[in-house]
Amino acid sequence: MGWFDAERYTVARAVVQHGVAAVYAIAFWAVLRQFRPLLGEHGLLPVPAFVARVSWRRTPSLFHWRYSDRLVVAVGWVGLVVALTLVAGLPQRGPAWLPLIAFAVLWALYLSVVNVGQVFYGFGWESLLLEAGFLAAFLGSDRVAPPLTVLALLWWLVLRLELGAGLIKWRGDPAWRDLTALYYHHETQPMPGPASRLFHLMPRPLHRVEVLANFVAQLGVPFLLLVPGPVAATGAAVMIVTQLWLVLSGNFAWLNWLTIVLACSAIDDRAWAWVLRPFGVDVPGFHGGPTPVWFVVVVLAMTALLAVLSWWPLRNLFSRGQLMNASFNVWHLANAYGAFGSITRRRTEVVVEGTTDARPGPDSVWREYEFRGKPGSVGRLPRQFAPYHLRLDWGMWFLGLGSAAQLRWFRPFLGRLLEADAPTLRLLAHDPFEGARPRWVRARLYRYRYATPAEHRVDGARWVRQEEGQLIGAVDLAGLARYAR
Repeated sequence: MGWFDAERYTVARAVVQHGVAAVYAIAFWAVLRQFRPLLGEHGLLPVPAFVARVSWRRTPSLFHWRYSDRLVVAVGWVGLVVALTLVAGLPQRGPAWLPLIAFAVLWALYLSVVNVGQVFYGFGWESLLLEAGFLAAFLGSDRVAPPLTVLALLWWLVLRLELGAGLIKWRGDPAWRDLTALYYHHETQPMPGPASRLFHLMPRPLHRVEVLANFVAQLGVPFLLLVPGPVAATGAAVMIVTQLWLVLSGNFAWLNWLTIVLACSAIDDRAWAWVLRPFGVDVPGFHGGPTPVWFVVVVLAMTALLAVLSWWPLRNLFSRGQLMNASFNVWHLANAYGAFGSITRRRTEVVVEGTTDARPGPDSVWREYEFRGKPGSVGRLPRQFAPYHLRLDWGMWFLGLGSAAQLRWFRPFLGRLLEADAPTLRLLAHDPFEGARPRWVRARLYRYRYATPAEHRVDGARWVRQEEGQLIGAVDLAGLARYAR
């Protein structure tokens, strides 16, 4: 069926299917590593309590039927294994229904996780992964040509993703419009990476150029994807370079990597051949058979559904009250995206400490817990964790902004530290008590800023911090129990 088959996009399909599956593998690995201490039966925000007060219609999830830590482990392992088979390309070698089912399993299982994940899963890239996985399911297998309508929906997804991010900045914080946003962003972003301090220390005129380039990349370049051929390939290349710049400058989980994968959907086989030929890689093109009628019907039905659902995010793009990272339906399809509509000028970190003293006093020795990703010790070089997502560390950043919603899990978190709960401690980089129980814990507020080159030369510090008060004073288990009442 000539108008339906996009035979010149076989490499694009392979990149999207393998790339999206790889991100799912990372996401399910994070479920296995982090879900139980954060959201399990004895987690900080237990899922059983959540599903008891929120209906299935509002948050459809397998866990409304039944929740147990064993079941979430099973979900994690099934998701990981299915994702890895797709990364290896095994379902893609079979009939068109096989990758469709495999991606449908990933989407359904991860939807079950996200819909009960509360603040720990309240990120735009969760919806992005769900929407991308849903679309990847309908790209077919190697035996059929990539469907043009699914590719068009992928281009529409990238357009919404980038245009939404650009518009929310332009309509939001005036620091974007006066080109000063990056005077602050590299220092105050949620989780800096190894090179973030170097980005921050660049001359300010370069920061202004960065902001201008960002607006070009997000407000103009995405429209090039809608012009198939060299124009779309050029637009995708610009977006990929821009996203790699963001990868170097911070840790934004899989947002940037998934955007790169999705942008590749606009690059046709001729462009891929031009890029890969110097490396001796051949692009064989499409050698499958005719597209089954049933597959055409299923794809067109899905396309019609997404076209209807797209009305809400389209209207949102033109709205003065534009929503950022919003889902207009419980299935996380046809979402609104955006990032950093406002810029934090100062970095406030919550530093958690404990002591074994029977009674805390002026002479008590307080020892600091170290988190994996968020700033703590002033001499530690931040690590690159993305595309892996450290959910506790991101929650600590929001807590430092004064988010009252984060206190719902933070007080139970302090309780787990007082109990020396092993699963919770494994989420941290360093337990100063080596598995023993502290008698008291407290949470202090510090202002952090990057050390200047001169300050760094003196003692090797990468951060300079100054205490600004207490979030929660010294508290023991009995005191936390009184908080709960």
